[in-house]
Amino acid sequence: MLVVSDTSTLTALLQIGKDGLLAVLFGRVFIPPGVRDELLRFHSTLPGYLETRGILGQETVEALARELDRGEAEAIVLAEEAGAEYLLMDEKRGRSAAEARGLTVIGLPGVLLMAKRAGHIHAVRPLIGELESRAGFFVSEMVKQIILAAADEAI
Repeated sequence: MLVVSDTSTLTALLQIGKDGLLAVLFGRVFIPPGVRDELLRFHSTLPGYLETRGILGQETVEALARELDRGEAEAIVLAEEAGAEYLLMDEKRGRSAAEARGLTVIGLPGVLLMAKRAGHIHAVRPLIGELESRAGFFVSEMVKQIILAAADEAI
């Protein structure tokens, strides 16, 4: 399965020590150079399952970067060029731009749901709590309700 990631999903999982979920779910995760550079500003080393891939469509990146963060723009273009099955991205504007281009986008709550369904975690709720408290990751109440219901953890 070919998966491309933006920075936010990776950073949040690294901050709570659960980034290994991506390796068990997807094997390798591809990132563009801009995402690698963003990650290295805050993390001294990167997990071995991350593989940096260059981008051919720099003009497309530049056009998207007028509206989005550079890492988001590069991740969208890499996902298109590589024919990714999933683009891991959480920011609303980036997700909208990627979906408008026909990409299948999954956010971090969706990754947690996949991990639970695959038996890699026991519960989604405590990890969402950790993401919010330790990583400063925002999950709207609506998204929480949807994900927790899908994970059979609704109140």
